[in-house]
Amino acid sequence: MIQLKTEFLAELDRHLGKHGDREQILADYDIHITEMLEELKDIDREEADIRSEIHSRLGTPEEIAESWREELSTTPMKTQWVFISANLFFFVGGITLTLVHNLFDFPFIDIAWQSLTSIPAVIILLYLFFWALLGYEIGKGFGHKGRRLMKKTFILSILPNIVLMNLTLLKLIPHDWFQPLLSPAFIFICILFTALLYPICWLGYRWGKKASI
Repeated sequence: MIQLKTEFLAELDRHLGKHGDREQILADYDIHITEMLEELKDIDREEADIRSEIHSRLGTPEEIAESWREELSTTPMKTQWVFISANLFFFVGGITLTLVHNLFDFPFIDIAWQSLTSIPAVIILLYLFFWALLGYEIGKGFGHKGRRLMKKTFILSILPNIVLMNLTLLKLIPHDWFQPLLSPAFIFICILFTALLYPICWLGYRWGKKASI
């Protein structure tokens, strides 16, 4: 079994070539294969079957190297701005809908506003999913190196939300604009879930990091 692991890692090393994270990738797969071999050691199976099992779970060395080459085409800056832009899209869309609803008389906008304000729980859950997805994609795409990127992306993405929340709490934005949402209970829920966003993002990152191996 030791020879099987050595051959797998040697082939993976060859396919990775001059990849910048070659040593870390090999170390990660060394640990992962060791765990798999430990799991399979008490099972009476031919070496070819064990090799096939490893390839089935992890992929062949060539497939693994190819996936890491694809990872190089996804730069940290590009990933960061994808999520910042997505959050800004939701943020600006919500602000625009609120302004149009309160300043103009467009029946279809009023219907859209009433529909959205009637399902706050669904909106909150979808927003939590967005932050979990942010962490997951960074963890999956950048592995152990993605934690700093995840923190920076989270902070930059959430700044507009924090500013809006404070402007509303300080009554610099009219409270009646957000009726019927802006009840004490809803404000408390918003503050609570805002505090939970980073832990949720971090858990998504850990899940994505695990999925990258």
